[in-house]
Amino acid sequence: MALEVTPVYRNLGTRVTFFGLEAEDLFAILSLAVVTNILGRFLHREMFGLPMNMVLQYFVPALSIPALMLFKYGKQRGYLQDWVMFHAKPHVYSALERDQQLTREYLQFGE
Repeated sequence: MALEVTPVYRNLGTRVTFFGLEAEDLFAILSLAVVTNILGRFLHREMFGLPMNMVLQYFVPALSIPALMLFKYGKQRGYLQDWVMFHAKPHVYSALERDQQLTREYLQFGE
């Protein structure tokens, strides 16, 4: 009795997307929904006859999906995470390194 083997083709480099967004993007949109829901609970107002927390919780993330798709259009994988990490880290500049764009002395002494 021989063992039946079926080939399974897997590509681990394939992007897993949902509506064209990666998992990190969906996490960002869900986080935005939570934050806007919390902020909306402090606003006891109505917009278009709906409570403000409902408007903020559902419509802002729903409108942010196309905005995020446009923001990431043509960018590489994990761009949103890299962009956030770049802006979250402090930028370190060194005053000891020579300027690469300055070709002649800016200040001239002794003239």
